[in-house]
Amino acid sequence: MKKLLSFALLLGSLCVGLSAQPKSLHQLQQEFVDLRLGMFIHFGLPTFQEADWTDPDLSPEVFNPAKLDTRQWVETARSAGARFICVSVKHHAGFCMWDTATTDYSVMHSPLGRDILKELTDALQEAGMQVMFHFSILDTHHRIRHTLPFTAEKTAFIKAQLRELLTGYGPVNTIMFDGWDAPWGRISYEDVSFPEIYHYVKSLQPNCLVMDLNGSKYPQEALFYSDIRCYEQGAGERISASTNRLPAMACYPLQRTWFWKESFPTDQLKDVDAIVRDNIIPYNNAYCTYILNAAPNRDGLIDSNAVAAFRRIGEIWENTGHLVDVPQSPAPVTDINLATGRPCDSSWSEDCLLMDLANDDNFGTCWESSPAVKAPWWQVDLDKNTPVSMVVITTGGECKLKGFTVEVLQEGAWKAVFEQASGSGKVHLCRFPATTAESVRVRFTSFEGLLAIAEVGVYAPKP
Repeated sequence: MKKLLSFALLLGSLCVGLSAQPKSLHQLQQEFVDLRLGMFIHFGLPTFQEADWTDPDLSPEVFNPAKLDTRQWVETARSAGARFICVSVKHHAGFCMWDTATTDYSVMHSPLGRDILKELTDALQEAGMQVMFHFSILDTHHRIRHTLPFTAEKTAFIKAQLRELLTGYGPVNTIMFDGWDAPWGRISYEDVSFPEIYHYVKSLQPNCLVMDLNGSKYPQEALFYSDIRCYEQGAGERISASTNRLPAMACYPLQRTWFWKESFPTDQLKDVDAIVRDNIIPYNNAYCTYILNAAPNRDGLIDSNAVAAFRRIGEIWENTGHLVDVPQSPAPVTDINLATGRPCDSSWSEDCLLMDLANDDNFGTCWESSPAVKAPWWQVDLDKNTPVSMVVITTGGECKLKGFTVEVLQEGAWKAVFEQASGSGKVHLCRFPATTAESVRVRFTSFEGLLAIAEVGVYAPKP
């Protein structure tokens, strides 16, 4: 039986991967921005407790939404002009909202015993709407969390779940990862390899965008570990409608929290007139699609006050589709930063702001060059013959970096691989033909203000 299941999943993977005609990343980003509005659905075991972070060993027996109707969710979303639903298929406690062979911690082992995801995706397809998945890498039930060993088996478990999701439910426009590279989740991109998961998703569905919801630590001028720049408004993240130039997503709960609580039917909800005026309209004009969360109740239905709020959006706002042309942006950074925590050196620093602050994986700290140094440099040591093909330099403070040269050390000799004579912005992506290096050095030749470098990233060629 297991062999038959493995063969079926492999065949499904091949069919999905081969049937989809790959589009350019820029085209996919434009199509996502053109969606403009979606509904977020958080529904699961936390619905039956008063905490969004539920007990990771809570029995599936409590999950029994007797009146579940995913078509009601879809009609509610449509009434607002939403073009898709983003559903949380697995939240941080690991309870799966689909029929999975990877675990018995799922809806199929609850009193409901139905594949909610299949019902939802069928309803969306009937309505001509798209689907997005929200998937937590942090999984407290299956012990995929910080301080526990990260084994190949855990990565295989995650990939098996993604294979089911991306081969069994039709086209998925985006998968939004959560609980990854976040200070509260503490699972790094090395613990669970981001490039491995990123390329695996693309192998299953080439036209599926990949988002990481926890990218707030990265500068807003470039895409780091996400095809779409993400802003979780509930966590205080705000997009600049006047300066943003990246394809973006902003999400927010209509109710007090993401999952349903007993007070929700009578709670005062967020002002949707203000959301339309202050968020949806200006954000859409700034290349950003908005996702508003509605939490179904314990019967499996969206409360009447939330239904009315979504209907109100549709009364005062119309989703006319394409609005703005998304600027072409450099390809996202998706590989592991080889420079993080490695031995480094530099020319004379300003006071105690030493060279190791430029590769500490913290964009809030900076190496600052002493103003007395006229030709500053910064260097990081790698293992001998390390393959490299990109360096990313992010400035801090008021520094305006214009000119610099990137060099690699090979057999005791320095070789220039990238040179920029003039430039602007905080993030400088330097891509060059793949080579090897035992050290990488940046010589800074032109800048305004105090030279402050928040991070220097060094990356290997893509597989």
